[in-house]
Amino acid sequence: MLKKILSLFRKKIVTKAPPMINSKEKNERKKVVATTPKKKKPANKPVSKKSETETKVDVEKKWSPKDFHVEEETGRVRFYDFKLSNGILHAIADLGFKYCTPIQAGILKSTLIGRDAIGRAQTGTGKTAAFLITAISKLVKRDAQQKRSKASPRVLILAPTRELVQQIEKDALDLIKYQPIKIVSVFGGMDYKKQQFSIKGTYIDIMVATPGRLIDFMQQKIVHLNNVELFVLDEADRMLDMGFILDVKKIERAIPLKEKRQTLFFSATFPDAIKRFANNWTNEAVTVEIEPDTIAADTVTQINYIVEASEKFKLLFNILKQDASSRVLIFCNRKDTAKDLFDRLEQYEISSTLLSGDIDQRKRMNRLTGFKEGKFRVLVATDVAGRGIHIDNVSHVINYNLPVDPEDYVHRIGRTGRAGLAGISISFACDDDSFNIPNIEEYLKNKLELIYPDDNLLEELPPVLREKKIEDKNSGDLAKKYPQKKSFNNKNGYKKNYSKTKNSGSKE
Repeated sequence: MLKKILSLFRKKIVTKAPPMINSKEKNERKKVVATTPKKKKPANKPVSKKSETETKVDVEKKWSPKDFHVEEETGRVRFYDFKLSNGILHAIADLGFKYCTPIQAGILKSTLIGRDAIGRAQTGTGKTAAFLITAISKLVKRDAQQKRSKASPRVLILAPTRELVQQIEKDALDLIKYQPIKIVSVFGGMDYKKQQFSIKGTYIDIMVATPGRLIDFMQQKIVHLNNVELFVLDEADRMLDMGFILDVKKIERAIPLKEKRQTLFFSATFPDAIKRFANNWTNEAVTVEIEPDTIAADTVTQINYIVEASEKFKLLFNILKQDASSRVLIFCNRKDTAKDLFDRLEQYEISSTLLSGDIDQRKRMNRLTGFKEGKFRVLVATDVAGRGIHIDNVSHVINYNLPVDPEDYVHRIGRTGRAGLAGISISFACDDDSFNIPNIEEYLKNKLELIYPDDNLLEELPPVLREKKIEDKNSGDLAKKYPQKKSFNNKNGYKKNYSKTKNSGSKE
C-alpha cells in the first residue's frame, strides 16, 4: 500500500518537475507535494480563457455614467441626455465629447427612436458620429434575428470614396470599443482577396462600403444584403457627381423595403435629383438642415487677401514661413495649377505632397496617410481629390484659387476647425478670383472681409534651393552620385553607348 502511494507521488513529481533534477531536490519536492492541500484545484478554472468581449464587458461594468459628468448649458444638448448604453457613453467620454453639434442633436432625437432622417450638412459637422451612434444603439438594443446569415450585415453605410470609408470605419472603431460589434470595410484599390476573406464566414454587424466594390461582391454572391436593418447613405450629392448613383440604386433595391428598414440620408446639397432619391428611399423622414453660415462662423477664422496673381506664391511662402508648426491644406481649382504649385514648394524644400485626379488610388492613399502622420507639412489638392478628406488638427486651409462653386468654399474651409477646434482659412483673391466672391457671399449670407496683406507677407523670395542642388550635381563626384534623368534615353535607363562593352568599337 505504501509503495502504491509513493509511486503515485513520484508520478506527480515527474510530470511537474523540470529536466535534470537531482535526488535531493526530488526528496524536497516529495515533502512539498505531501504537505500541499488538494484545495488548490479550483484555482485552475479557465479564467485566462475569458473572451475579448467578456473583458470589454467587465471594463464597462467598472465605469458608470455618473463618471461622465457634464454641466448643463442653455441651448446645448449633452450626449448624457440621450438614453444611450453605458458602452456608447463610455466611448464618447473617452473621445472627450460632451455636447452634441447641431446636426447630432437634431438627428439623434429622432433616429434613436427608429425614425428615418434626411440631413443637410457638410462634412465636419459631426454627422458621422450621429449616424454611427444611431447604428450602434440599434445593434445593442435589438438582438439579431435568429436565422442570421454570415456575410450579411445588419447596418450598411455607403460612402463615395475609400478615404471616407476608412475614416468612417476609424470613427466607428472608437465608438464600439466597449461593445461586441463586428465592423467590415469594403472599397476598391485594395487587396480583393483580403477583403473577401474578411467577409466570408463572418457575422457582420456594420459594413462600410463604396458602391463599386460592394456591387462586385454582390454579383459574386460574397455579400448578402437581405438582413439590412439600417441603411445610411453619406454624401449623396457626391455619389451623383461621381457617377455612382446607378450603383446606389442597385444596392437600394437589394436591401429590404424602406418600410422594413431605417434609412438615414445625408447630403451637403439638395438639387432636384437628390431630393427625389431622398424622398423615394426614406419613409416619413424627419429633415434636419444645418445652414452653411452656421458651419463656418464659430470655429473657423476667415482671412481674405487681395493680391496680384503674380504675388500669390510669394504671399503663400511668407505665410508658411511665419508658422513652421502649422499643418496646411491648399486647394487649387485646376490640376495643372496644383501640380505647378507643388513643384514650386518642392523647389524651396517645403515638405509637401499632391492629390489630384491624375494620381492613382494607391498613391493617393499613401500620400494622404503621409500627411495624416505628419510626414508632409503641406497637402496641395484639387476639389475632386480633396473632397472627403478627414484629417484632424489641420491648422490652416488656403484657397490658392477661390472656387467657382460657393458650396466648394464651405467644404474647403470645413477641413479645418473640426470637432470644435479653432482653425484658420486664408483665401487669395486676385482679379480672376474676385468674380467668384459675390456668389460665395450670397451662399454664406454674409460679406467676406477683404484686406491687403502686410508688407512682411510680401517679402521677396529667397533663392531657389532645389535648382541650386541640381546645378551642384552636374559637377565632380556629385554628378556620378546623382545622375540626371535627361541622360537616360532607352527603356532600360542606360545611355545608348553605355550598354556596349569596351571592345565594341563604338565611335561615341
